Amino acid sequence: MSPVAGFRRVPGVLQKAFSSGLSKSPKFIGHEQVNPRPVYSYKGSPVIGNVSGRSYVTSVDPSHGLTEEQCAIQKLATDFALNEMLPHMAEWDEKEIFPVKTMQSAAALGFGAIYAREDYGGTGLSRLDASIIFEALAQGCTSTTAYISIHNMCAWMIDEFGNDDQREKWIPQLATMEKFASYCLTEPGSGSDAASLSTNVRKDGDDLILNGSKAFISGGGDTDVYLVMCRTGGTGPKGISCVLVEKGMPGLNFGKKEKKVGWNSQPTRMVIFEDCRVPASNIIGKEGQGFNIAMKGLNGGRINIASCSLGAAHASIMAAAAHVKVRKQFGKPLAAFQNSQFRLAEMATDLVASRLLVRNAARALETGHKDTVSLCSMAKYYATEKCFNIINEALQLHGGYGYLKDYSVQQYLRDSRVHMILEGTNEVMRILIARGILEE
Repeated sequence: MSPVAGFRRVPGVLQKAFSSGLSKSPKFIGHEQVNPRPVYSYKGSPVIGNVSGRSYVTSVDPSHGLTEEQCAIQKLATDFALNEMLPHMAEWDEKEIFPVKTMQSAAALGFGAIYAREDYGGTGLSRLDASIIFEALAQGCTSTTAYISIHNMCAWMIDEFGNDDQREKWIPQLATMEKFASYCLTEPGSGSDAASLSTNVRKDGDDLILNGSKAFISGGGDTDVYLVMCRTGGTGPKGISCVLVEKGMPGLNFGKKEKKVGWNSQPTRMVIFEDCRVPASNIIGKEGQGFNIAMKGLNGGRINIASCSLGAAHASIMAAAAHVKVRKQFGKPLAAFQNSQFRLAEMATDLVASRLLVRNAARALETGHKDTVSLCSMAKYYATEKCFNIINEALQLHGGYGYLKDYSVQQYLRDSRVHMILEGTNEVMRILIARGILEE
């Protein structure tokens, strides 16, 4: 049965995934469906797209307010997180394992190029769908999910700004995670002041020669594709271009693997260019468009990383609630004390408020709302701060047990702390929000 015009159906790669045999249900199941309007059925289940005028309700249960299609996608991602990621999360952290095979399995479900278009192999879902997926996956391993979100951002940048040849070459390989991608903006001397970056380019015939270095690069040294913001022109943002550098190109080198507090399932290294020779045809978009590409990528990246914080916070609340029900002091469960009840109430309220901001920003980005930059900044600033506090409170409710590596809450804490720093520090988010207000 063909979908009605104006409605979106689940892409083929996800339809296959629905029958892939992932059967264990997440702890949170069930959802509220307001005025559902099925378009067609997939094996008896109605699949619908976004319905104009539909009421949205967000609750502690992250499936509330979603369409039936989105609930199916969320369940798919949650099943994968709980069955394929969570059992290995502690080992990946302790041994600093970059779980390539697991991520490729996630890509087989459509999670390698979630919001890249379908014509070259992307999944073709919305920014809200991507947020739902990243929140669900982050329960299984926040660090690994954060890398997957960065990889998705890179795939979108090529899909959105690359030419047909670049899209045809790279999107299929990134969508399957046969190739992995890294985003290269930050430098040792330019973090928040990204427009002052100094990695420079000179032209040599049909080639570009890159010199400089990038710092704190997720996947650095292990990934295959590097989207590098570099200076092809004068000072300031208009002199910056985006260049795709492939691993193995002459002059591309890497620093030592950094030892980090969290995010240990993804390697972090400096990426160093020493007369690195790249074909001029590897420029993504137009020359001088790189800063604009980088910033547009970060709008989505901020939603993605905030979504990872949501997943870690939700898992931590569930773990804390389970713990206080069984842990007894003074002859009764911790759940019987108002202190525990009040903390859980505050945590749940902050989680729902954070999710509302994140999903609102995702819709704004998808529709091109005029306040998209401010709304993405609000979501990233608020959600990463509140969710970190939620996880910290969950650890406190665990008492001494929360500080043991046998309990996952401490890993959620370590993996989420950096979310307040990357994709634009939360101090920069405040600046962007204020700028939006003052410019009106």
